[in-house]
Amino acid sequence: MIRRHTRTLMPLAALAIGAAAGTVTFSGTAGAETTDIVRTGASEDGYSSSSRPTYTFGTSDTLVAGRSGSDTMVTYLKFTVPSPGTGVTVKSAQVVLTRESKTLPNALTISKVADTAWTEKALSAKNDPAVGAAVSTAKPKSDAAAVSFDVSSIVKGAGTYTFAVTSRVANSPARFRSAEATTGQPALTLTVTRPAATKPPATKPPTTTPPATKPPTTTPPATKPTTTPPATKPPTTTPPATKPVEATPTPTTPAECKVDAKLVPSCGVLWGAAAGGFSDVPRDEALKTFEQKTGRTSTIYHTYHKGDELFPTKDEIAMSSDPASPRTLMLNWKVGYGTKWANVANGDQDARIDRLSTYIKTNYGTKKFFMVLHHEPENDVNATAGSGMTAKDYAAMFRHTALRMKANGVTNAVFVVAYMNYEKWNNTSWWGDLYPGDDVVDWVGVDTYNNAQPGGFHYGDFNYLMNRTNDKAKFPGWYTWATTKHPGKPIMVAEWGVYDSSATVVGKNKADVYATVLPQLAKMPQIKGLVYFETAKDQNGHDIRMDDTPEALAGFKKIAADPRFNVKL
Repeated sequence: MIRRHTRTLMPLAALAIGAAAGTVTFSGTAGAETTDIVRTGASEDGYSSSSRPTYTFGTSDTLVAGRSGSDTMVTYLKFTVPSPGTGVTVKSAQVVLTRESKTLPNALTISKVADTAWTEKALSAKNDPAVGAAVSTAKPKSDAAAVSFDVSSIVKGAGTYTFAVTSRVANSPARFRSAEATTGQPALTLTVTRPAATKPPATKPPTTTPPATKPPTTTPPATKPTTTPPATKPPTTTPPATKPVEATPTPTTPAECKVDAKLVPSCGVLWGAAAGGFSDVPRDEALKTFEQKTGRTSTIYHTYHKGDELFPTKDEIAMSSDPASPRTLMLNWKVGYGTKWANVANGDQDARIDRLSTYIKTNYGTKKFFMVLHHEPENDVNATAGSGMTAKDYAAMFRHTALRMKANGVTNAVFVVAYMNYEKWNNTSWWGDLYPGDDVVDWVGVDTYNNAQPGGFHYGDFNYLMNRTNDKAKFPGWYTWATTKHPGKPIMVAEWGVYDSSATVVGKNKADVYATVLPQLAKMPQIKGLVYFETAKDQNGHDIRMDDTPEALAGFKKIAADPRFNVKL
């Protein structure tokens, strides 16, 4: 990554830049004081996140400052100001940040940071420098294009200056463009003056004498062209044994992998993620961080909703409408939240279904998306007859919801049933009753996790992740079941992840499991979607981040880089 140490200057009078030495010099009209505006780009910038204490964001094109739930994010900025020249006075200084997206909080504070040794590459909540005294507070409009902070009390001349930007406004973090953005990077703007007597440095003007390099002579180069053709013989009239190139069919490149009306790829596998699980970090922000770290856009963006929530949200729509990062949504809905599956199947929540149907048609048109209805139902089954939460009640709820949404004119939902792949449930007599029916199920999905601790519970490779069983007579393994019972259905690994239950986490453990994914995935052609669930701490305390160690991240990036995930939406 190229550091932005260049100084962009916008003079109100004539201005010259000493580029070789990295200094700034000024020129102006004699007999009058000259005023100039000097803009210096950030040499380092990044932000820290209290809920993701080990994460670094120095390569992100976005800076975040403020609060979201229990997560506090602080933006750090470092500017290196060169000498403005003899006799030059800094009259005022402003730090300017360009809004990247979202609305701005009504108050943002910039504070002095004494530590100037931090680097964006290493900056995280575990080591971020202490925030010092407040310098100034800005109160921008929510849709302001940029925010300016007066730092005239701090910046008086040449030197290295570091600042922190914070906000106490709840659930309204500000997002700004960083030095890695293509436009609108952070800037320190100085207004400077110099006396008219000040002369520009003795930079010599170009002379009329040409450089020492001799002009070309009239004598040709030492290697003289000859009238004799090159030693290579001309082609004979006898064709070579091998057919001419023109007659040889040009090897064709593999067909471009595209999706059909049910979002099934013609080749390859859809790549996706549900990032920032069980945290207060906004899901779109967490996904962008995940993509940045792994090096690939998540074609499937998996989010979760329940009850009367309306979705896709504005943020989700924005994420799936980004032409630079094409994505489709996987929206998980617990339609029966606050009631029972049997009640939904009986029509008690039709108003809820109808309201969402209208919202989707109005706000999302006909763009295709995945709809998962109440993932991992096994954990909520009450097998007692009449409970309203039996396996058959789940299947009836799924059917009723899918059919009513279709009747309401929702034509762009691709329905997914997502199991949880836990042996205890797979072996039950009722597990088979969960399936809603081929006519309402477009994809068969599974949520499944592995332990990377050698010898630990649920330790295994990718094959084990997809096909584990403790009693083949009762259940042959999930992938075997899906491909045998529903051979015409594409398989969605709607959630997968790897954690390490070792007393001391060993980076090699996760990396070893990740290394089995690609070769074993190749032997499971019915898998058409692979969606990683990323969280620092799940309900059982497991760390399922792909980057909890450098070794794990390196192993995961090898998976993400594979061309089989180059599927075009």
